[in-house]
Amino acid sequence: MTAPTADASQPAVPYGTPDAPRIAVRGEARLEVDPEIARIGITVAARGRDRRSALDDLTRRNAGVLDLVKSYGDAVERLETGAFSITPELTKHGRGERVRTYHGTVHVTAELTDFTALGELTTRLADLELTRVDGPWWALRPDSPAHREARKKAVREAVQRAREYAEALGTTLSALVELADIGAENAPPAYPQAPGRARSAAYGSAAENAPAAPLDLEPQRQRVHAQINARFTMVPPEL
Repeated sequence: MTAPTADASQPAVPYGTPDAPRIAVRGEARLEVDPEIARIGITVAARGRDRRSALDDLTRRNAGVLDLVKSYGDAVERLETGAFSITPELTKHGRGERVRTYHGTVHVTAELTDFTALGELTTRLADLELTRVDGPWWALRPDSPAHREARKKAVREAVQRAREYAEALGTTLSALVELADIGAENAPPAYPQAPGRARSAAYGSAAENAPAAPLDLEPQRQRVHAQINARFTMVPPEL
């Protein structure tokens, strides 16, 4: 019994034969589409000389932020509370561990589908006391039709390219042998990149009585990319 050679574990390269020559091509599609959702990050802060007063102020401001966001109804698709913290700040001078003040923060994430409401909400949040707004981050939904359209376009591009090769040889395609995403056979699943990038950040103050004018936020176009490998057989050409 002989030991397997180094090539035995490798899959055979699907070469064609004179009776069934093969064409291997890559199809690719790039689309630019309007975003479907926008995310903003909201950080509510509070500060007090004792833990209880800092916590009370933080609770009150956080409730105000949540009520404001929820008042936009169906324009808000998702509202989530993230990290919460109450941190003591020690005095820089003197002996012992003496607490000077307490800092509290709550992080909230909101996801909106109405971009007109987004500009108004962002401005109103930034106008609140000790409230920071980051974003927006524009994105498509995971099941967006744009992803499906990009994949279909990549397939059509691969078929067209293979046909052009066959026509250059004076023949035609006869059958599809294989169709696969790039790296589908030997690569781990790809995770989506972080959507968009921060377009604005603001710190709010309740010092002014007049409401600020809503921000005019221009949605950032989203790029969708799809790639596939395809192999076809073709009618043997007359060379």
